[in-house]
Order: sequence, then C-alpha cells, then structure tokens
Amino acid sequence: MTSAAARQSTETPFNDQRNPFGPSTPALEAHQTVSIADAVRRCRWIAIDVNATSFGLFMVGPSLERARLVPCFDSDYPNFGIAKTVSALDCEEIVRHVRVSTQPRWWSDGNNAIMQERLADLSWASSTQPLVRGTAGVAFPVHAERGRCGLVVFTGDDMSVEQGMLYDIHARCFSLFSAVSRIRPGDTGLSRAMSRRELECLKLTANGYTSEEIARLLKLSVHTANQYLTQSAQKLNAVSRTQAVAKALRLGLIE
Repeated sequence: MTSAAARQSTETPFNDQRNPFGPSTPALEAHQTVSIADAVRRCRWIAIDVNATSFGLFMVGPSLERARLVPCFDSDYPNFGIAKTVSALDCEEIVRHVRVSTQPRWWSDGNNAIMQERLADLSWASSTQPLVRGTAGVAFPVHAERGRCGLVVFTGDDMSVEQGMLYDIHARCFSLFSAVSRIRPGDTGLSRAMSRRELECLKLTANGYTSEEIARLLKLSVHTANQYLTQSAQKLNAVSRTQAVAKALRLGLIE
C-alpha cells in the first residue's frame, strides 16, 4: 500500500471505506498499532466490518472506589464525540462487569425492532443499559497485561454483528486494546518526571476549569498556568490538553 493510498483511505468517510489490508488477524493488528492514530484506523476498520457509525475505546480507571471509563479515543479523533457521552454516564454497573468478565454487552435504545431482534440473537452477549442514547450498540470488555481492562464500543442503527463473527471481532478488540495499553505504559519514571504543579493543573483541567480559573485557584499568572499545562502535555507525549488529561487519568497520575 503506497503512502498516497494510505492518506486517501484515512480521508474517506469511514462508512465508505473497506479495510485495505483485507481480513485482519489479531496478531497483525497488535503488531502494526504503534500510535493512537494507528489504533484509531484499526478500530475504524473493525467498525466498517460491523457497519457501525461510531466507535470508542475506553480504559477502566485505576481507582477501585470510583467507577470511571476513561476515553482513549473515538470516531471523532482527535476530538471526542460519543466518548464524552459514555464517560459522563453512571458507569458503576458496566465497570464492575468489565473488571470480572469478558462477556459482550449490547443495547438497543429506540424503536428499531430489527436491531433489537438482531442483537438479542447473540447467544454469548447480554443486554445492558444504553451507553449512548437513541441508538443501538455493542460493548466488548477487553483486558491486557498489568491488570489493565477497558471497553471497546460500537454503535449504529444498522449494525451487522452475527454470532459467527462475534468472536473474531472480540479477538481483534483484545489485540487492539493490548497494543493501545503498551503505547504509554504506566511506569514510575513518568510519574516522577511530572511536577506537583503540573499535576495540579492537569487535575483542574480534568474537572473543567479554564486556564484563567486555574491561575486564580493556584495563585499563578495565566502564562505560568499555561506553561505548566504545555509542559505536562509534552511529558505525556500528548497533542492537546484533552489528550494529556486522558493519558494522565489512564496512568493513574490524577484522579
């Protein structure tokens, strides 16, 4: 595949794409996923195979007391779309399920009787409360080394998830999650490199505060607050504050 062809593939609306590598294997996907952008492309190809209109990959937060789904990316990457909706929900039930089980969960919210029947026929999956209102979807619990776990979510009103392909899709989600969890491992060296002020600014950003509000709360100038946020993003190898917050949450650097 040429670089020009690869660029054309990523610029086409993903509902019109076809996986340029043909049928994928879990080993191939795990081996070739070396960045978040690569992971998004891999997840998009899975979405195409199930005719999903949107997708998202989430890490389960490290805190046992607080049930949290931390978004890594979704189909609106580098921005967040459905990820904001899912992560804002009361996640206690689905997080508890993900920590102890790999059984897929599905939902159908609305008047789509065809999707309801189609998903109800999946013998290895069970129903759950909608993770995204007004649509249907399937959520695949995934696990990786060092006790990491998460959820890969696909939504759409005309998804084609059959029993025979459910296992293959789940295996590909496992490999994708394993690769994503290795992109930035949570080692102690990273947390030592982050200063107290950088972590404070990140935590306040995660709670929705602006640079001006952070500066006022921490008694800093706006320039200094922005500098701390820029430094923390650089140390986390993040392209934006939003991504820096997501990585810090996933690594357990902030709560």
